Amino acid sequence: MQNISHVLAQQGREWIKGLRPARNVGANVTREIELLLAEVEKSAPTDVATFNTQVEALRKKQPPSPPSGNKTPSKSETTSTSYKRDPSVVAWVLNEAGDECESCGCASPFVKDDGSPYLEVHHVVRLADNGPDTVDNAVALCPNCHRALHHAVDKHDRRESLYDKLSRLRKPHRAT
Repeated sequence: MQNISHVLAQQGREWIKGLRPARNVGANVTREIELLLAEVEKSAPTDVATFNTQVEALRKKQPPSPPSGNKTPSKSETTSTSYKRDPSVVAWVLNEAGDECESCGCASPFVKDDGSPYLEVHHVVRLADNGPDTVDNAVALCPNCHRALHHAVDKHDRRESLYDKLSRLRKPHRAT
């Protein structure tokens, strides 16, 4: 079960509560779990976790010289699911935040061509996890905080902190 949590974490998803992601899960096991998850979820398989697992394994080995890379990388076409987001929700959340990240409180990292501050709207409960596209589930974040909410070791604590900071956010009701 910790191997499954590892794959979910590598994909930037919630891992199984109480089962911290295992360490040292090989790329082959990771790929098999990715395929099984896609089958269970009736979705197209990805290789996100497999790729990330391979990168981490290679980082530990640190080759003495730079790799040659691939001068003509291959490409593949995929089908993805995208969610139709309500532009009024995004606009409201961005206006509410002004030019500050609602997580760290820092000013947006830059101003866009149109003169508006650059912040990203994040759904606290992902749309892919059946979260609603509503203002009580969305926050405006700087890119660093946005990535941290998907990939940081303390992403769960960061999410809880958002619930504490922003009274408009509503925690989902979970069956026990």
